[in-house]
Amino acid sequence: MARLVLVPAVLVVLLGCLVAAGPVRHGGRLSAGGVAFAGVAATPPMGWNSWNSYGCGVDAGAVEQEADALVASGMRDAGYRYVVVDDCWFYPRRASDGALQADPGRFPAGMAALAEYVHARGLRFGLYESPNARTCAQIGGTYPGSTGSAGHEAQDAATFAAWGVDFLKYDWCSTDSALPEQVAAFTRMRDALRATGRPIVYSINPNSDVAEPPPGAEYDWSGIATMWRTTNDAYPGWALRQGLTGHQGIREILDTTGPLTARTGPDHWLDPDMLVVGVTGVPGTRYPGLTRAEQRTQFGMWALLAAPLIAGNAPAYMDKATASLLTNPDVIAVDQDSFAAPATVVPGTAGRVWRRTMSDGSVVVALWNPGDADARIETVLSAVRPPAANRCVARNLWTGTTFALDTTLGATVPAHDTELFRITP
Repeated sequence: MARLVLVPAVLVVLLGCLVAAGPVRHGGRLSAGGVAFAGVAATPPMGWNSWNSYGCGVDAGAVEQEADALVASGMRDAGYRYVVVDDCWFYPRRASDGALQADPGRFPAGMAALAEYVHARGLRFGLYESPNARTCAQIGGTYPGSTGSAGHEAQDAATFAAWGVDFLKYDWCSTDSALPEQVAAFTRMRDALRATGRPIVYSINPNSDVAEPPPGAEYDWSGIATMWRTTNDAYPGWALRQGLTGHQGIREILDTTGPLTARTGPDHWLDPDMLVVGVTGVPGTRYPGLTRAEQRTQFGMWALLAAPLIAGNAPAYMDKATASLLTNPDVIAVDQDSFAAPATVVPGTAGRVWRRTMSDGSVVVALWNPGDADARIETVLSAVRPPAANRCVARNLWTGTTFALDTTLGATVPAHDTELFRITP
């Protein structure tokens, strides 16, 4: 789970038995029946996660500050409701009865009190855990102890429910990547969460530390989790060229996740990892930070793919441009559209034109340029199958401008950028 970690405004470190569904088929659903948690996420979850900005230095003050910033910045009202405290929130040892404990130095009032603070601001509260003996930070040696949920699933789920947890991020964190063990471990916590009776978004990552193509991309986990990671960790870079098992940039994540969109829908969402919009990079490295064009591509394409929008920047310190992008109502409306139709590539466009049908019958079209130079990208209107009409109107979702269309939609798109249009009769 290595990630770029920022203290607000200051960069500090670059961290270094199957369920009864029969045999697992490549690409098949890993659990019989419907979605794992019906009704908890009719549209993709939106929120904020502490890891990219605070890492193992997260504390109650930082979480409270960011919860307040979600409100003050307009992000809460734009839809960002979950405040998720990632790895390292816990004391390195369990209590004498086996229960998890918040670190008393950084969370002196405990996690139930922090959940109350978050809830009082019209937000929802999330925590991190792992299905193995140690979390990712504990495996990596950046945090002491061994407090994963293995063998404590029912106890931990009851603890989370009692604390008022609304979202659980459950991160694999083990080189033992045998699929039956993964499925069994993730299913045990699913069942434990169900048994509490509390509606909790169950977000899993089956890919952490797995030295092979990501299981999150290979299989459909919708019968086990509300949302599941399709790739390894996203970093603030365009193309990191580390293959399927290494850290990935925005282009590589889109290459992996784009073909999987038929697996997504209400209460079960593909998760291409957190937004790194506004996350400061390290100049001169593979993680230089995203350009404005690349930020538009991540935000716009995540919305087109109906991906969860979990911000990883520090809202308390973001600039106006970042705030404006993350709260763009036209783009968020695409992500949150109730129809949840899959995004598809328009044939004959070399993967540069994507489309998705909305619940009102309109069509959203993305012209994205993965190349390193500006490019003219266009498509005939009939290829994107807009609403039946003699003429259509297109709205540019970045600028809000509208214009008439008859036969062709096109634009000169800067390198690594994406143009988004919503087409209506």
